[in-house]
Amino acid sequence: MTELSPTPAAVLWDMDGTLVDTEPYWMLAETELIESFGGSWTHEDALTVIGKGLWDVAVVFQAHGVEMTADEIVEWMTNRVLEQVRANVPWRPGARELLAELKEAKIPTAMVTMSVHRMARMVADSVGFPAFDVIVGGDDVARAEAKPHPAPYLRAAKLLAVDIVDCVAIEDSVPGLASAVASGAVTIGVPLLAKLQPGPTHTLWPSLAGKTLADLVNLLDERRSVRAL
Repeated sequence: MTELSPTPAAVLWDMDGTLVDTEPYWMLAETELIESFGGSWTHEDALTVIGKGLWDVAVVFQAHGVEMTADEIVEWMTNRVLEQVRANVPWRPGARELLAELKEAKIPTAMVTMSVHRMARMVADSVGFPAFDVIVGGDDVARAEAKPHPAPYLRAAKLLAVDIVDCVAIEDSVPGLASAVASGAVTIGVPLLAKLQPGPTHTLWPSLAGKTLADLVNLLDERRSVRAL
């Protein structure tokens, strides 16, 4: 019988809302775009698309009067949010510190986001050290396989050559949480704007502030014990 590693095989990170608090940037861009076509977009509307694939969100914008193709909408939104990120990268508490500890411990990491790859690369490059071994962006998977589909997380595990059930995934949105859970990863929800419900399939942490590799190891042990029952 193969002995299980005491540490995660890899830690898989969502980006928007988990690693960086960019949701206000997206909400501003959404409002600007929809209002430029005479439509209306409320804060409540914005909450409904958090964590969804950008091409799926583009269809929602078209229904709100945006007369652009889905590809054009994704390109415009990405460029507008990137403008804001270049001015200020809003790191979430504890995220870079945990990434640094994982790097020092040589734990593989991946960024798994529905933002496009070029935006994810820019955020990854802003960390200050080579924090991610793999990036899976929203344009790296088929539209039908966007979160909440498990494909993005499964792709990351495949690229890292690790077993997904030995990985820990960190998410902040409902679609993202569902994606990570469905992939088989040990899943942590760290809520920001979206309301995440407690449940037996995942663990909720109020923040990553103060969290360490030891906390991830303890959680992995707990989940393995539950699976063994």
